[in-house]
Amino acid sequence: MQKVALVTGGMGGLGEAICIKFAALGYKVVATYSPSNSKAQEWLRSMNSMGYGFKAYPCDVVSFDSCKACVEQIVKELGPIDVLVNNAGITRDMTFKKMTKDDWDAVIHTNLDSVFNMTKQVVDGMVERNWGRIINISSVNGQKGAFGQTNYAAAKAGMHGFTKSLALEVAKKGVTVNTISPGYIGTKMVRAIPQEVLDSKILPQIPMSRLGKPEEVAGLVAYLSSQEAAFVNGANISINGGQHMY
Repeated sequence: MQKVALVTGGMGGLGEAICIKFAALGYKVVATYSPSNSKAQEWLRSMNSMGYGFKAYPCDVVSFDSCKACVEQIVKELGPIDVLVNNAGITRDMTFKKMTKDDWDAVIHTNLDSVFNMTKQVVDGMVERNWGRIINISSVNGQKGAFGQTNYAAAKAGMHGFTKSLALEVAKKGVTVNTISPGYIGTKMVRAIPQEVLDSKILPQIPMSRLGKPEEVAGLVAYLSSQEAAFVNGANISINGGQHMY
């Protein structure tokens, strides 16, 4: 039976690459997008003109009720969700001295609370069916910290604490929960950084002297979603070109 993969923040950048990979593997692919995203339908038409067959649903991942309604609609129209990729996230970078409570809350709610909000909707069904994959997209900066990212690093580190604890609870039920921590990936957002900054500040930190490719992260997501990865549980897998090793 064709499995259903749900990718939050699935439009553009890393999320898009993950959706494309799942489609290539024969999944029914569902992307969520912010209700305020005015370009969502344009993206969907563009992707499906290339034959991907994606489905897309608006969802405010900060809202538990919105996540509940979204997942209920997906299950009704497409069937149970077999793979959840918690990829939605934002940044509001600044030093802690300048950071406001709103800056803190926005990042924590979008990057961390969303993981609870979405996972809560799908995990019981996975347990009942004795199969499921939950993959949380964290960051190298959740592992090592980053100047001007106390909010982002805290949220991304919190994701892996969530991963480890839930993995213990569902391990006997055929459900795995894992974290992926990418480094600097060549998405549009990262490539918008001035080249001189990339060359002088970022690439020198990476032993491989290049940005990662979204497709490389998507390949790791695909592996963790597979039956072959059934014994990988509660892990945090780094994919950062050697930028941070521990």
